[in-house]
Amino acid sequence: MALLILGIVLFLGIHLIRVVAPGLRASLIASLGEGGWKIAYSIASIVALIVLIYGFGQARDMTPIWSPPSWMSHITVLLMLFAMICLAASLLPAGHIATKTKHPMVLSVKIWALAHLLSNGDGAAILLFAAFLAWGVILRISLKRRERAGEISRRPFVSATYDLYAIILGVVAWGLIIWKLHAWIIGVSPLVM
Repeated sequence: MALLILGIVLFLGIHLIRVVAPGLRASLIASLGEGGWKIAYSIASIVALIVLIYGFGQARDMTPIWSPPSWMSHITVLLMLFAMICLAASLLPAGHIATKTKHPMVLSVKIWALAHLLSNGDGAAILLFAAFLAWGVILRISLKRRERAGEISRRPFVSATYDLYAIILGVVAWGLIIWKLHAWIIGVSPLVM
């Protein structure tokens, strides 16, 4: 469990550095340069993700804290469709989905975390998904404050065509995850939770 906690703290800490230590981030960019910062940030994120995944795998044999009803996995599968569409919308030029949700990547992570909290009752899963849900809430509040302060602006609407692309890509990704990818990567079929 200690390795999982370390992985969560490292990964989410790296991804909250702008929120909790903007001065540190600015000084690192000044000393490393924009490119050097991006490389260091990427390497640190990958290492933290590896620690998090390994720690989660090690902690998965914990006794369940609660036993979700079997139908809860169906809600998780449905919510993941929306998470995948939001994720796809975040990667494309802005359509209505991206502009109305404001930060579709953050929303995607929050939906993913909530969906998995609903259908997983062991301590490691609760810790992991609750941490990511909390990260999403903290980041969304920070982004809202930065928008009000004029530090960032929302992406401008480009075309509703990108909504169609986001839906198609989201449905395809969702279908692949349900069909084989989740079982192949995670070791559990989302339809047999």
